Amino acid sequence: MTSQHDKTSVAAISIFASGGMAAAKFAVGIAIGSLALISEALHSSIDLVATIITWAVVRVSDKPADDEHHYGHGKLESISALGVTALLYVLAGGILVESYSRLREGTPPPTISAVPFVVLVIDILVNLWRARALHRAARETRSQALAADALHFASDVMGSFAVIVGLILAGLGFWWGDAAAAGAVAVMIALLGLRMAGSTVQTLVDRAPEGAQEKATAAIRSVPGVIDVERLRVRMVGATTFIDTIAKVPRTYPIDRVEEIKRKAHAAVEQAFGDADLSFTPVPVARDNETVRDRIMVIARNSGLAIHHVTVHDLGGKLIVSIDLEVDGGMQLDAAHDVANTLERNIQEEFGEDVEVDVHIEPLEPELPFGVDATPERVRTIADALTEYAAGGGEIHDIHNVRVRNTDAGEIVNFHCRATPSMSVIKVHEHVDAIERALRRAFPSVKRVISHAEPPRA
Repeated sequence: MTSQHDKTSVAAISIFASGGMAAAKFAVGIAIGSLALISEALHSSIDLVATIITWAVVRVSDKPADDEHHYGHGKLESISALGVTALLYVLAGGILVESYSRLREGTPPPTISAVPFVVLVIDILVNLWRARALHRAARETRSQALAADALHFASDVMGSFAVIVGLILAGLGFWWGDAAAAGAVAVMIALLGLRMAGSTVQTLVDRAPEGAQEKATAAIRSVPGVIDVERLRVRMVGATTFIDTIAKVPRTYPIDRVEEIKRKAHAAVEQAFGDADLSFTPVPVARDNETVRDRIMVIARNSGLAIHHVTVHDLGGKLIVSIDLEVDGGMQLDAAHDVANTLERNIQEEFGEDVEVDVHIEPLEPELPFGVDATPERVRTIADALTEYAAGGGEIHDIHNVRVRNTDAGEIVNFHCRATPSMSVIKVHEHVDAIERALRRAFPSVKRVISHAEPPRA
């Protein structure tokens, strides 16, 4: 909102300045008969038209994208700059024709006085101020229309100097000085139009800004999880940098991890470019450091299967794979067997026909039914039993945070315990598993036991 206000304010002030200076130069040029001053007044009139167009365009170009303009309205600024360029070429051509005619016919020099010099000096000061203000606003708001306007007024300064030189030559008796100065103004207008047309056309044909592709690629590659950037395209629409990229990410990453990569990529390009809009397409690829287990988990996930307890052995160059496959407990055996066979075939396609795959089919653990907390007496009974079973070996101790819930499927028991910090995970699992089995034997109503082992408190 602030940038929109800045652009329209600067453009509006510029309109009044352009109108006043154009009228003053035109009146003085007619009065003294100076083609150079009249040409400069006409140039300022074109600037006035350009500024009015700019003021109107910037009020629209910052509007957000809508159903009909998916990339916003920024290119209106480029179109307006192109239209102003066409007007400049028409003006330059007319001035050149009139200048050549006067040089050929030898028209009398203009009447010299202090008035045109005062007007031109004021014009130079005003244009310097306007060019600086517009250039600063264009840089801050990245407005192509304001940048074109700033370039206009910077060229007006050079044109005014050319007119001054022409009037001085005419005052010294060189009758051709004024017409030659008018021709110089026309040449400067043409060169200005050529420069403007080049940058504007490049924007309209979606030419990537200089260095933008390398800058965007570096920003996206810096995001953790991005393996490489496969394709990247950049274009400007008004002040917004639109970036379209296809980036490689590890295929073992879950969807939420990939979404986090996309979010960080957006933040990276916004930090690099400011006003940026990123279209990020992740492509899952295999990394060189993927293990056999990683690859099997990807195969199962792509098939929508739940597996666990994946074991892999290399026996004399032959790969042995064992997997626990969870399926709906109500599924018929022949259907479950087909699912297992399909998983085996997919693994063999990945690793070769000689791989040995064994799939253990088991019922998918159902979602826990609604339950209620057991009575405090029941919780104490279960806690005391757990403490007794842990005391037998001594490796597991400090049974705490015991919770018991009653459900339609049976009792669900959760508890925490502590173990020696140096003990391996395998050993801890074996000891905790023994406690769980003992509890289920002693209490047949216990459906499931969920434990959490942790090291002793510091």
